[in-house]
Amino acid sequence: MALAREHEMHKRRSGRNIGLAMVLLAFIALVFGLTIAKVSGGGTIEAFDHSYRPALDPATAIPMQE
Repeated sequence: MALAREHEMHKRRSGRNIGLAMVLLAFIALVFGLTIAKVSGGGTIEAFDHSYRPALDPATAIPMQE
């Protein structure tokens, strides 16, 4: 009996593995592209969710001049 003979199940698994690898690569490319688009937007990058910003605090805000 030859040990090198490939079973049909291995061929099907190989095809599924290649398909899954392509889907994962496409997902990684999508996330990378969205990240680059977000970072290169040109605006200021601030962490609004957990940082203190004095400009939003009414007690320390500088009054506007008219």
